[in-house]
Amino acid sequence: MRTYIVGGAVRDELLGLPVQDRDHVVVGATPEQMAELGFRPVGKDFPVFLHPDSHEEYALARTERKSGHGYKGFTVFASPEVTLEEDLLRRDLTINAMARDEQGNLIDPHSGLADIRARILRHVSPAFAEDPVRILRVARFAARFPDFHVASETLELMRSMVSSGEVDHLVPERVWQEFSRGLMSLRPSRMFDVLRECGALARLLPELDRLFGVPQPPEHHPEVDTGVHVMLVVDWSASKGYSLPVRFSALAHDLGKGTTPSELWPKHHGHEARSVELVKEVAQRLRIPSDCRDLALLVARYHGDIHRALELKPETVLKILESTDAFRRPERFTEMLEACESDFRGRPGYENRPYPPFDFFLSALARCQAVDTAFIAVENLGNEKNAVHQARLTALKTPIKLA
Repeated sequence: MRTYIVGGAVRDELLGLPVQDRDHVVVGATPEQMAELGFRPVGKDFPVFLHPDSHEEYALARTERKSGHGYKGFTVFASPEVTLEEDLLRRDLTINAMARDEQGNLIDPHSGLADIRARILRHVSPAFAEDPVRILRVARFAARFPDFHVASETLELMRSMVSSGEVDHLVPERVWQEFSRGLMSLRPSRMFDVLRECGALARLLPELDRLFGVPQPPEHHPEVDTGVHVMLVVDWSASKGYSLPVRFSALAHDLGKGTTPSELWPKHHGHEARSVELVKEVAQRLRIPSDCRDLALLVARYHGDIHRALELKPETVLKILESTDAFRRPERFTEMLEACESDFRGRPGYENRPYPPFDFFLSALARCQAVDTAFIAVENLGNEKNAVHQARLTALKTPIKLA
């Protein structure tokens, strides 16, 4: 029985990155032997165990054979006879197909170290084409390691997987899982660039794919089209370390522009309402969590109004605060402003310009929060809601001064 550290831990160590989790492969052992040593079984589809002390994962070396469509369409074979090299052969990318033995020696049968040095994402074997999740993983790694590029032969294989329909067998939960991880990476736009390049974006998120080539309104720097603009917006939100709901909202805020008839370009009248409907459709189709969905709906609906903050009447400002539930959920309202600022910054030359709406709306919210609603409610029994509304409106009628 021999154990090896495999996959991401080896890759990240060679890249000089912190190693978060260590996965191990065990060669020459049976499930019964692992149990006798105190390992706890946790794998459903193949033998995976937790170490009794470190709780790290130890998987028995295995091979996989395609037996159906999608990422679950595999027959797994694990036995003491499966070698480390056979186990590494089933992995997706060369940079993930390396191992270290118990003495620390590097085992690299597919030249993963050379590809790390050359900054290349390259598939290990033709078996890559059997699992459509690997398309998403390659795209996500491109977002995590933006100085890497996808090998031409790997990109061609990904295109063939799209054209053959293999990508259509991805389940919504797995698509969102990979999308969300890519959105939380260093440069999310790289994920969507790779998916566009291989044709998968049009299958998995056509609402986003349609934005590329659609011109921006004249006042919004038409030198970049809407798709490029959205990529700049998402990357800005990532550069600020914003949350997943903010980053998804940045991605989805302009989806409605992709439905504007070309004869109306570059204008996009009413795109906010269309964006709201498309966010609902995408969220339902990909089973997106409610926190991401709900924030994206608010940003899609209100980002244009937020940008015009200094032009709004107090009545409109209060209506926005009430409609977005800002008084009960101020943290979410702040996230909405973060997504709106990201939208503003996602234009060439706007990266360092002032964005007054952010402080304006925070100041407006603070003024309304300072209103003694409990006292007003007691003094206006039977008319509490309207009285509170009027008191907040009065608080907003004094001009807000920004630094």
